[in-house]
Amino acid sequence: MAALQLIADSGATKTNWCVTGKGEPFEFYTQGINPYFFTGDEVTELLKNEWPSELFEMPVEEVHFYGAGCGEESNRRLVENSIRLALPGVEAVTVETDVLGAAKALCGHNPGVVGILGTGSNSCVFDGKKIIKNNPSPGFILGDEGSGAFLGKKVIQYFIYNTFDEELMHAFRGKFKITYAEILKQVYKQPMPNRFLASFAPFLSENRGHYMIENIIEDGISEFYFTHLYKYAETWTHPIHFTGSIAWVFRDVLNELCHSFELQLGRVLKGPIEGLVAYHES
Repeated sequence: MAALQLIADSGATKTNWCVTGKGEPFEFYTQGINPYFFTGDEVTELLKNEWPSELFEMPVEEVHFYGAGCGEESNRRLVENSIRLALPGVEAVTVETDVLGAAKALCGHNPGVVGILGTGSNSCVFDGKKIIKNNPSPGFILGDEGSGAFLGKKVIQYFIYNTFDEELMHAFRGKFKITYAEILKQVYKQPMPNRFLASFAPFLSENRGHYMIENIIEDGISEFYFTHLYKYAETWTHPIHFTGSIAWVFRDVLNELCHSFELQLGRVLKGPIEGLVAYHES
């Protein structure tokens, strides 16, 4: 009988968990777990509080966790130790980057170029077994081009600088009902400012068709292509796969940009968990 596995894909905003190996997969969510923003004790407490009670009754043998911020060995150990404390008795725990998780989910055992466009952004070249190239991803302050935080920041800038026309200014005020002072407080004094910035990205999808909105979307995602994908020679010889909430919502823009740049668009998934389950079950 196949081992009962707990598989996780964790981004900046949420973690998608799925128990597989016997019967129907059991899927649930917690908030995002980035070890740069949490201590080990905080992660353990988060898991104990946000995991459903049914999970603790399941004989899970293996945990495969793919998460943002898990590139450093010390961060991987932090997450692994927290999982073992929250789920005593588990036999094996592996912690890898969310980029590797996306590559396995999108490419399977085939080579390809991978782009992640969610709250944050990242990219890599996958040879079918491992990541062979990975452009730096310095986070929402220094990078995250094309991400929800990046696009959301542009929305806020257009509001603060009064760049939006009257129609969009009215729509923004009606949706968010937030002041300039409150924006500054959330960005500079409250935790998780990347999530706050990304919360403004849906304004773009809700106002498609307006030339200012289309410009923000296309410029932001184009910057991801130029800054990240264009650094890989494989971009012109391999299919380019995408995952993440931004990639999914604006997949028409991805298709248009790939067509314009004469690139091959591969799979576009809202999230990697379905592909990861298939990968590990195989």
